[in-house]
Amino acid sequence: MIKILRTIIPDRHPLRLSYHKLKAVAAAIAYGFPANKMTIVAVTGTKGKTTTCHLIAKIFSHAGYKVGMTSSTHFQIADRRWVNKTKQNTPSPFAFQKLLSDMVKAGCTHAVVEVSSHAVTQSRTFGLNVDTAVLTQIDKDHIDYHGSHKAYRGEKLKLFRMLASSKRKPNVKKVAVLNQDDKYFDEFRGVTVDVLFTYGFSRGTCIAEHIKLSADGTEFVLKIPNHKERIVNKLVGRFNVHNALAAASAALANGINTHTIKDAFEELSPVSGRQEWVDVGQKFSVIVDYAHTVDSLEKVCALFKPLTKGNLILIFGCTGGGRDKGKRSQMGRVADKYADKIVLTDDDPYTEDRMGILRDIAKGIKREEGAGSGATGGGLWLVPDRREAIRLGLATAKAGDTVLITGKGCEEVQAIGEGLIPWDDRKVVKELLSRELELELDSDKTVRGNKCFES
Repeated sequence: MIKILRTIIPDRHPLRLSYHKLKAVAAAIAYGFPANKMTIVAVTGTKGKTTTCHLIAKIFSHAGYKVGMTSSTHFQIADRRWVNKTKQNTPSPFAFQKLLSDMVKAGCTHAVVEVSSHAVTQSRTFGLNVDTAVLTQIDKDHIDYHGSHKAYRGEKLKLFRMLASSKRKPNVKKVAVLNQDDKYFDEFRGVTVDVLFTYGFSRGTCIAEHIKLSADGTEFVLKIPNHKERIVNKLVGRFNVHNALAAASAALANGINTHTIKDAFEELSPVSGRQEWVDVGQKFSVIVDYAHTVDSLEKVCALFKPLTKGNLILIFGCTGGGRDKGKRSQMGRVADKYADKIVLTDDDPYTEDRMGILRDIAKGIKREEGAGSGATGGGLWLVPDRREAIRLGLATAKAGDTVLITGKGCEEVQAIGEGLIPWDDRKVVKELLSRELELELDSDKTVRGNKCFES
């Protein structure tokens, strides 16, 4: 019955949205509005949300606070952390309010929450008394759901307007942290807050100077009024400097000093599933990344292309279920621009035709299917089964190549049909590479044994 109703009533129909609101209100009441008992830092944007959440949680923890966190990759309550398998940045209302309640029971004083546009539209943020709202970067995403990019941005803006309307907590200021390099900055700067922090590469309250990028991480000077601090961390890429600035701004706005921020960054490990290297002794590089938008895919490809001596082999797909069909060919064009070899495969196809999704992506690729390389000479494969696609990509890799697998990051499930199946790109890569290396070792022993026998 529920499936039939979902088919009849569109996602954004008032009846559907009213149902979401009613459920969110009931959940907040059932758990006693736990967000009122902690300082809430909410992070939104198209890109960088998850990494920024992890950075903020790390800094606040390093400052001595007990911290809870919800992100698209992990949940955290104080010292306990586990993988988010819900496939939602912001969980459904009852699960979300229970998490917040459990944080309060564990003694958490601060909660860092990743907030998606869907969550705002569907009222999952009802009862979330936000104190600090952080905006990362905005790009085109979820247009099919929201109807337009303007409507999508409007849902993000609602989170910041909540600052002025939400209940004030004793000695806690209402803070907005905005990316001054983002082209939509002016749409957000007029929000009513106690403190406005901005950040950017050349302007803002927090500025990054003397940026040094490497394959091992980044280094830059954090400049704030009347002070500078050298920051070193293991996050790769210029875009992660933006994420670091966002996290530093949120921390500074909440009274954490630059020395604590510096120390937290130095102890930081790369965020799971974000430019994560998988190494079992192979002669080429394998990177797993969550990049699932046009801009994020371009940034990660542009990052690893110059770091690759041989071929850049890209394995990726696009989400099904009717989601953002317009970006598929655009992601194909990005792949065509940077990758020497492309393997198109399943991301989360849901109930949509799997080959149909791949063909949509391939419309933006100006090369023929089959072996080879170059703009029209092949180097493109369409392999719906993600395991077989990864197997193919690894099989074609040679010393000096980089195999870049994007779209799922550290996710541990894949949505195929009506259900979820266990899935982890990193585990699949390790399994396939370990088996291949064992075969190579066995083959090498056989060859050496034959040579000894002949002699």
